[in-house]
Amino acid sequence: MIRTLAPLAAVLLLSACASNQVAQVQPIDGAISGQCHIDKVRGAVGLAAAAQTIERARVDSDSLQVSVRRGERATGGTTASGLADPAQGASESGGDHLTVETGPNNNITAIYCG
Repeated sequence: MIRTLAPLAAVLLLSACASNQVAQVQPIDGAISGQCHIDKVRGAVGLAAAAQTIERARVDSDSLQVSVRRGERATGGTTASGLADPAQGASESGGDHLTVETGPNNNITAIYCG
């Protein structure tokens, strides 16, 4: 009996590993409004600026577009993520564009609309 069930169990276990599911970035409420706001993405400051992190920030901020630019800041801190405006036109909400600044180690140092 065990010899019959062992191959079946092995197949089931290996098939679970073989299904390579790629996480899709979907908005929480089902729609992107196109009106940027950073209140839900402030926590991304300090994370690595990987493509998936940037896309998640764009979706969570309800922005239609995102741009990543190299900033001069080495670390986060008093940045546009709610505490100050480091760039001309930076804001916490408005428009359809999210801007993500990165530091020298490709970490996110600021997130703002505009």
